[in-house]
Amino acid sequence: MLQPLIDDDGAPFWEYARAGELRVQACTDCDRLRFPPRPCCPHCQSFGSRWRLVSGRGRVWSYVVPHPPLLPDYAAQAPYNVILVELAEDPRIRLVGNLVTAPDAPLNSLDPARIRIGSAVKAVFHDGIPRWLAL
Repeated sequence: MLQPLIDDDGAPFWEYARAGELRVQACTDCDRLRFPPRPCCPHCQSFGSRWRLVSGRGRVWSYVVPHPPLLPDYAAQAPYNVILVELAEDPRIRLVGNLVTAPDAPLNSLDPARIRIGSAVKAVFHDGIPRWLAL
């Protein structure tokens, strides 16, 4: 499995994910959420931030089923899905992941024909990586 490329701004996101928590950066001045993590708030230009725990609930905003896989490390799991989830706390915050049948299930565990735009999902974690389960 490929591991995420972790930079200084995103490191806390991955630390929380390893602990089974979905947290999103929030501005300490205007209190708006922002993702991906970055040093400056795109809304008020403040450099103050904290990591807010979110519910992990959201909806499928979009998805794709790559054919053939673009990354060789995923070839054995094709076809697999990649979904874009809008968070319940702020639909402008969207996270990429995979819709699976269980936290430790393979990426191809869910029949892609079952995926629907707007379906409710909840974040789960496997080896420190956020994934999504249908609700």
